[in-house]
Amino acid sequence: MKTYGEKEVWLVTGSQHLYGPGVLQQVAANSAHIAEQLTGSPNIPIRIVAKDVVKSPGEILSVCQAANSDANCVGLILWMHTFSPAKMWIAGLSVLSKPYMHLHTQFNAELPFADIDMHFMNLNQSAHGDREFGHVSTRLKQERKVVVGHWAAPAVQLEIDSWCRVAMGWHESRNLRVARFGDNMRQVAVTDGDKVAAQIQFGYEVHAYGLGDLQKVVDAVTDEQVARQIAVYQEAYEIAPSMLGDAHQMEMIENEARLELGMLAFLQDGGFGAFTNCFENLTGLTNLPGLATQRLMAQGYGYGGEGDWKTAAMVRIAKVMSKGRPGGSSFMEDYTYHFGVVDQVLGAHMLEVCPSIAAARPKLEVHLHTIGCRNDIARLLFTGKAGPALCISLIDLGNRFRMIISEVDTVTPEHELPKLPVAKALWQPRPNLQVAAAAWIHAGGAHHSTYTQGITAEEAQDFADIAGIEAVVIGAGTSVRGMKTDLRHNAAYYHLKDGV
Repeated sequence: MKTYGEKEVWLVTGSQHLYGPGVLQQVAANSAHIAEQLTGSPNIPIRIVAKDVVKSPGEILSVCQAANSDANCVGLILWMHTFSPAKMWIAGLSVLSKPYMHLHTQFNAELPFADIDMHFMNLNQSAHGDREFGHVSTRLKQERKVVVGHWAAPAVQLEIDSWCRVAMGWHESRNLRVARFGDNMRQVAVTDGDKVAAQIQFGYEVHAYGLGDLQKVVDAVTDEQVARQIAVYQEAYEIAPSMLGDAHQMEMIENEARLELGMLAFLQDGGFGAFTNCFENLTGLTNLPGLATQRLMAQGYGYGGEGDWKTAAMVRIAKVMSKGRPGGSSFMEDYTYHFGVVDQVLGAHMLEVCPSIAAARPKLEVHLHTIGCRNDIARLLFTGKAGPALCISLIDLGNRFRMIISEVDTVTPEHELPKLPVAKALWQPRPNLQVAAAAWIHAGGAHHSTYTQGITAEEAQDFADIAGIEAVVIGAGTSVRGMKTDLRHNAAYYHLKDGV
């Protein structure tokens, strides 16, 4: 079974009737072989399905319409084995609603120098057939990924893998439902936004529920279910023996188990892939969920604190895109700084950081929570794993959306933080904190982000391209002046592209 189960990407190969049945049979056989080999490759996370070779405008339109209506098809790989006059593609590409990658490859890797003849040349015309196709794609002003190289090369397969993951992320976005338990934190700007505009742009739905709706489900969780969940915690996390004998601390852990099971049931019943809550809006619940939220994120759910539905959706999308990879994804906040020889950011939140980013087995502890509500709350404590990461902020600019992607290097803290009762990650932004923070602020980035070690900046940009939104990257080559110039140019471009 591939990483993404029954989901598939269609390989659609273009040709034309000009070459006769013999050539077309060979084109079909070669396409089937490529799809079979890509599906069998450990580098590819999804099934690649070869469709019939398309040779006319009607066949192209039919396969594009079929892709649109097939729930398992998340995208297409388009390749011109021979020359395929691109006016044939206009009708099909004009109605295609699934993303596509243009694979500029050819069946053979090397030229048979001693034997090459015009039959070989007619059969293997990707070098100019793909250019013809690319011209019409550009004329149609369509965003697409272009991958160049031999299909069997590991580097090319990794590019295909990358794009297939982005296509899965877009499929998730188009089908995602986000549950909001309560409202946004009062007076906060960046966590709010236009949910109708977001649904038009990204496809995902955002639905609000009163705390009473959730409370009924939480209260229905039985003591037997809670006891079984406590056993799961004991198996998964480090728990001090003294906690297990402390009635109050055990009550706090049981409370999180009840919240987790109740929220899980609510999300599963409603078909939700992400959720939000807010520490200012907890009426009917015992406290702000800590361990419960962390564990739901670890199970693949997106989350956003203080009602931040945009980040909740993006956390879920990042988790889908990175499925099967070692790096985790989490809701995160730039919390405080360390100004030193190398300036650093300490990322954390009140409670809700996903253990998928942990460097070691998390500890389960109970500590007093004092923001918005004053309660002892069970939570997981850990430090984020060292290595490259991204902080992604999706913001609503009023007339459009912008994705800000900051490249960072997470490090292991040189000193212990024994009194910090929350999970955390310490990172160094690229090129440095001075430039990265200024660029982030000029771009309007939020204090919340999707922190991920599971996807790349290029994959985040590819997702933004499919969504048709602006994306800016803050990385090693960034300057504040360059960022400001890019933002001004982008503003002009999107004003002309999308209108007011």
